[in-house]
Amino acid sequence: MTDRVTIEKRSEIMRAVRGKDTGPEMIVRSAAHRLGLRFRLHDSRLPGRPDMVLRRWKTVIFINGCYWHRHRGCRKTTTPKSKTEFWNAKFLSNQERDRRNYRELTDLGWRVVVLWQCEVASIAHATDLLRTLFKQEG
Repeated sequence: MTDRVTIEKRSEIMRAVRGKDTGPEMIVRSAAHRLGLRFRLHDSRLPGRPDMVLRRWKTVIFINGCYWHRHRGCRKTTTPKSKTEFWNAKFLSNQERDRRNYRELTDLGWRVVVLWQCEVASIAHATDLLRTLFKQEG
């Protein structure tokens, strides 16, 4: 697939990608609020700074972007055509860091839930996922 923007424009776009308060995060937070789930955000005391921490359920939630965290089989998981060695190393590093953080959290007794960007495209779907995870009735 050919990139339709210049290299400079692509760099500008990539620099603007945020790590917090992303669209998928906001959808999941809104869904959690609708269900009455209470949570903390980005607790720096926990490995990996989970996106959401639900202490009552001893559960942490990571809302991962399919591209950056390499959601297997997802159409959003593409690799740039330029600097492929750099990007492959970057993606591998992200995945290794994720696995390490999940393992540390599990060792500390936390339940780790990973929600993917493509899974939480709507508040309705995110609400259904959270309802299932926390066994709440409609």
